[in-house]
Parts: sequence; C-alpha cells; structure tokens
Amino acid sequence: MLRCEASSPLTEIRARIDRAAALAGRKADDVSLIAVSKTQPPALITPLLEQGQRGFGENRVQEAQEKWPDLRFDTPGIALHLIGQLQSNKAEDAVVLFDMIHSVDRASLVTALARAMDKIGRRPDCFVQVNIGDEAQKGGVATADLGQLLGNARSAGLPVMGLMCLPPADIEPAPYFALLAKLARDHGLTGLSMGMSADFEIAVMLGATHVRVGSALFGARA
Repeated sequence: MLRCEASSPLTEIRARIDRAAALAGRKADDVSLIAVSKTQPPALITPLLEQGQRGFGENRVQEAQEKWPDLRFDTPGIALHLIGQLQSNKAEDAVVLFDMIHSVDRASLVTALARAMDKIGRRPDCFVQVNIGDEAQKGGVATADLGQLLGNARSAGLPVMGLMCLPPADIEPAPYFALLAKLARDHGLTGLSMGMSADFEIAVMLGATHVRVGSALFGARA
C-alpha cells in the first residue's frame, strides 16, 4: 500500500486508477503505476519515493545508469522499467539495470536480450511492443508479424509477460487499447502495458495491468 500524502499528485492518480478499476469490475491492486521519471532529476523523484512509489520508467539506458544506482541504494524495493526503444548493443546494460523491458520489438533485439540474459543470469520480464496504429515513426512490431516475434521470443527463453503499445496521438485511444487486449488474449498473454497521463483511466477500464504516467505526476516537461 502506497503511503501517499493527502492531495498529492500521486494520491490523485492512485484514486483515479482505483475509480477506473472499480467501474470495470477490476481490483485496483491489479494495476501497477509506473511513474515515468525520464529526464527528471533525483530531487523530483525522491518525494515520490518518500510517499511509497516504487515503480519508475526510463527511456534511455545511459540516463538510468546515471540516476538510479544511488536512488536504489537508499530505497529498497524499486522496480525499474525500460519504456523507451532499446538498441541491441545496449541489451546487456538493460538486463543488468532494469526489472522490466517494455519495448521488445524486433528479432535482433530478442537475440541480443537472450544472449545477455544467459550471460548475466538475470531475466527481466518483457513486454513485446506493438505498433498498434501502424505508424512509420513509431517503434513496435506490426500486428501481422506479432505471432512470429512472440514465437521467436519464447523460443529464445525471454520471459514475455504481455504486450505494450503507444496509440496514435490526438485520436480516441479506446479502440487501440481494446485491440491490444484482444491480441494479448489471442496469444495467451495477460500483461498489458498501455495508458499514459492523458488516457490511463481508459486503459485501466480496458484491462491495462501497467500504466505509464509522467506529466500528471511530475508536471509538464520543459
């Protein structure tokens, strides 16, 4: 249970998750809040740690390497999530540092992660990222190729727990969240990493197990 201060942004976000889960007939405890701390300095992360938040998301391996060793040293129980695209040559560093990797999106990365996990003896949970809106500028496997990539990941021994998506901006996200949930069911997966500051309540109502919230917690980035 999070130890949130009254009327803090963290308290408000948790309350909104609770309400959305209740409307969907779900348990709020089945939804993990990932505080997106990319570009945020330790001085802004520490207050959330003090309130009991333990899940944090970073986009870049190098930035996380600079910030999190000291923060983790002082605070047990932190779960660090890589939510940005991962270069294959950073796979070993990612396996060492992160507890979950949300952006597995191609066969070459599967191979690199499997090799790194075997070498290090550590196996972070993984989400396969789906390019749910078929957008050329975004990462993620095409929906038509999802089955093949999942097969590759499972054969390589990656612990795949679910699917992740970033729906198109400025469009109603619900159909994309519903499609991701259907794809997960079709492939026997239960994890759904979907929903951000603007739409996490919709995502929770459509089955999200992990929501990635940044600006609603930290404020708008400069």
